[in-house]
Amino acid sequence: MIKSRFCDLLGIKYPIIQAGMGPFSNNNLCAAAANAGVLGLLSTSGLFHKHDQPWIYNAFVDSGEADREDEMGTALEKVLKRTHRLVKDNGGVFGPNVMVSAELIEQANTMIDTAIKVREENPDMKNTLKVMYTSAGDPMGWGEKIKGAGFTWIHVVPSVRAAMRCKKAGVDVIVASGHEGGFHTHWEPLHSMVLFPAVVEAVSDENTLVLGGGGVSDGKSIAASLALGVDGVLMGTRFLATQESDFHEIWKQAVVEAGDRGTLIARGFVGPARWLRNPRSEEHAQNTLQMSPGVFLGKPDDYSTIDMSLINFEIESIKAVYEGNKEKALMAAGECAQRISEMPRVSELVEKIAREAEEVIANMPKNFLA
Repeated sequence: MIKSRFCDLLGIKYPIIQAGMGPFSNNNLCAAAANAGVLGLLSTSGLFHKHDQPWIYNAFVDSGEADREDEMGTALEKVLKRTHRLVKDNGGVFGPNVMVSAELIEQANTMIDTAIKVREENPDMKNTLKVMYTSAGDPMGWGEKIKGAGFTWIHVVPSVRAAMRCKKAGVDVIVASGHEGGFHTHWEPLHSMVLFPAVVEAVSDENTLVLGGGGVSDGKSIAASLALGVDGVLMGTRFLATQESDFHEIWKQAVVEAGDRGTLIARGFVGPARWLRNPRSEEHAQNTLQMSPGVFLGKPDDYSTIDMSLINFEIESIKAVYEGNKEKALMAAGECAQRISEMPRVSELVEKIAREAEEVIANMPKNFLA
């Protein structure tokens, strides 16, 4: 069985994280992943949009046994308690993915405070709700609150410099996210083959674990990642295309049907994003070239400098997914989409890729050593 320090840290079976993907909820996917022996992450970005994009908020609360009238903290509390109820008998481990970018500080505090409160009021949840996963922002300043409450703290980064800042902030587990990954990527692209070992060499020690994400979808890519020195992997797109995934059927099917060179980069809500290639995303890429050229030049811009019709195009296109409108839909996915051709149950997927990774690792000495 593939096992690493990450398994020992959290008490999980496999050194794999199911990514907390948005904007769709993944409440059911998280529970299925945790029950399959990996770390399940809850997406929380849908909680930001109760008033401006209610179709996103409604999907989150509907799949999490919350109410559409609930405010952010109440809805999250109900989802956390539901997830605990669904995974506790199987020893499942989960946590929320909380975006901590500067413009979301108030919302991030609400979500982290809610998770802390729920654990304190329900001590049994300390056996399941073990992780706080933060993303899309600076880790500095969050450590006292998160680690002080007893969570294992995980933060995702796109570079060695960002990993060093995580180390300074006291992050327990750093996820190095390569440019192959889906949806939000970095302004200065760095791919997994280079990024993983660079971050491991810079920050990994007895107190700091490093995991790798971006392009990981099967046992072969897990084995390759472990060979680069990481303690485990983050997988998003591969989990998106599963039977339990909450994502809309047209999004899941588009991943399965993606072929060679099936993705492209264009503007996303918070910078560059990787989308499945279709006429709509190709139009979005052309618009990005005109209105946000920094996406392709590694030069960050923001809403104060770009034509907001570009962002409105994305909002309209994400709404189209919720409506099942393929012609107007923008759907994010990683480069590994072209290697995905089926939609299994989560438990079947996890067992299959773990077995494949074990076989690859076991056969390497036979194949390459005299």
